[in-house]
Amino acid sequence: MTGRKLAALAYRGLQLTFLCMVIAHFSLDLGYPWWWNFLPLVLAYAVVIVANRWGGAPDSPRLARDPVEVAPPVTGRWLALNSPADHTPSHGTHAYGQTYAIDVVAEPEQGARPGFSRLWPLARRSAAFPAFGAPLLAVADGTVVRAADGQRDHLSRTSLPALLYLTLLEGSVRDLFGARRIVGNHVILDLGDGTHALYAHLRRGSLTVREGDRVHAGQPLAACGNSGNSSEPHLHFQLMDGPDPDTARGVPFTWRGLGVPRNGEVFEVPEPAPASRA
Repeated sequence: MTGRKLAALAYRGLQLTFLCMVIAHFSLDLGYPWWWNFLPLVLAYAVVIVANRWGGAPDSPRLARDPVEVAPPVTGRWLALNSPADHTPSHGTHAYGQTYAIDVVAEPEQGARPGFSRLWPLARRSAAFPAFGAPLLAVADGTVVRAADGQRDHLSRTSLPALLYLTLLEGSVRDLFGARRIVGNHVILDLGDGTHALYAHLRRGSLTVREGDRVHAGQPLAACGNSGNSSEPHLHFQLMDGPDPDTARGVPFTWRGLGVPRNGEVFEVPEPAPASRA
């Protein structure tokens, strides 16, 4: 087991210990000062600081590397969110190899995607969003090294109360249980040359490939969904330098013919031309 994996497990275990100690302090008379509850939390962040210093932390950025050019993972009209074209780390953290990650939501036409609401409706069904069920394509030739699609597609978190719930409670709990609960249903491709592509938040039961399969650029892999730490149906895409999001570091990408769409930019990818018959 690598140092980065150990650091990730130690950090997660100390967070869980903190949570258990707080619950125990308010439920039982254990006779120790209240501030002792925060000792595991202090140690958790100490693990991150020390591991960062020695270059082994899972939330430290990768050394400079030229962007890897791959094909877009979607077709049609989409909107880019949390784009690394505007700032890195694009999602506010280097954890889970997402330094250069991007989120995209389907926007087939203006107003087709339900907007954010302050209070009501609290949540919407996934089918209300045009991204739900959209096909996701292999960005290059590669080998499937991870594939999982057993987690459910939950309701959207597109109201203020639901978003606060996702940010303050649900996201923290998911983080305690590791990368699989954050990325939800997912597939990871080994593209060679130390580069891996992660597709996150896939639709439950939509995978068309299995671990060990060899895939070709443009091949359908799964459908867009709303599993894991997701506010609405969308694709979270990233390149990283290993197959394990717990220990991998982000790798910059550029989409062939598009570059990297900026945050809030609408882009369109034409459908691939049908193969000609001999």
